[in-house]
Amino acid sequence: MDPLSALREFTMRGELDKIVKLNGEFRFGEEYSFPCSVETAYRSTKGNRYTLETLVHYVKNHHLKHTEYFQNTFALGIPSVTLPDRKPILHYLQGTLASTDSIEYRPEDPSFAPTPIIPSIPISLDQPPNKPDDTEIDFMALIRAAEKPLKDRESLLECKNRDFYSVLVAATKREEERQRIESHQRKDGLVAKSRLMGGDDRGGGFGDDLGYDPNPKPKMHLKGSKIGEGVPIILVPSAFQTLITIYNVKEFLEDGIYIPTDVKVKQMKGTRPDCVTVQKKLSRDRVVAAYEVRDKPSTLKPEDWDRVVAVFVLGKEWQFKEWPFKDHVEIFNKIIGFFIRFEDDSMESVKTVKQWNVKIISISKNKRHQDRAAALDVWDRLEEFVRSRSHS
Repeated sequence: MDPLSALREFTMRGELDKIVKLNGEFRFGEEYSFPCSVETAYRSTKGNRYTLETLVHYVKNHHLKHTEYFQNTFALGIPSVTLPDRKPILHYLQGTLASTDSIEYRPEDPSFAPTPIIPSIPISLDQPPNKPDDTEIDFMALIRAAEKPLKDRESLLECKNRDFYSVLVAATKREEERQRIESHQRKDGLVAKSRLMGGDDRGGGFGDDLGYDPNPKPKMHLKGSKIGEGVPIILVPSAFQTLITIYNVKEFLEDGIYIPTDVKVKQMKGTRPDCVTVQKKLSRDRVVAAYEVRDKPSTLKPEDWDRVVAVFVLGKEWQFKEWPFKDHVEIFNKIIGFFIRFEDDSMESVKTVKQWNVKIISISKNKRHQDRAAALDVWDRLEEFVRSRSHS
């Protein structure tokens, strides 16, 4: 009896559960025993002969989808049955197919000879085993002897329908796109600087080189507007209890990414900026709108307060102490207010803010890809407010 015939016999009899793996061998009940790594007479479409271990594992797991089956064999380190061979092998082992050209018997191969199963002899605990010596068995050596390498470092690099040239081209395109975006951002920064510094009266300034009007007055400053001349101002709290501060406001409004204040403080090595310039970069609008962000209202002059268009509120009454307004109603009629909170914080944190005319915007504690939508919401509401205030 060869291993392939023995496996077919037990499969047709529905006795696969009697095929047990023990010490590197498959025992077919009390009838046959073969090494797990013995090659059977079934030759695959690739030319190699399937081992008994491969066929036993397949016939016991043929119900799995090919992808799941392949992942399972890979995890166990067992060579898998190829997709074209799955049905023919299963039909042959189950008896629906009498024979196939893929079967090539080689009687001269001694590996086909089954190993007789020697019944175990119970050993009495009162007597030592009848053994000439206590020779240790090197199980690791037996395992290594049965191993067959599936991949080497060259075959691992092979991939169907893919080559390294296409990967290189794709990576090059991504790098070119990244450089183009960075170049555009640097160009926007020069335009903002030109507007803030007043441009070059002699011509040939930043705005002329890039095709922009170097006039330092933002377009929203119309004649007769209630907004003061110059760059508009956004105020943020100086306290660390709020999510948006002078440290992280630039990344949030320009890049749409929230970075905790303590992280930014470490990155900036404790350097506290007095003023930060931010621009709207999250849209395709080529017109750059620059804003100054400050966190010390006490340093503002009376004419500076005319330029204040927005404030990120802390949610505490003392934030507005000594502001040149009589109450919250006047403040949030002339200045748009924003309160940034974590979406899973308790509603107690917005109890006071809800009584004010303030826009409450929630962000996630962990899902940073959602920050962009929150930043765009701030920009949309801010620009709408500025337009309405400019035309009032």
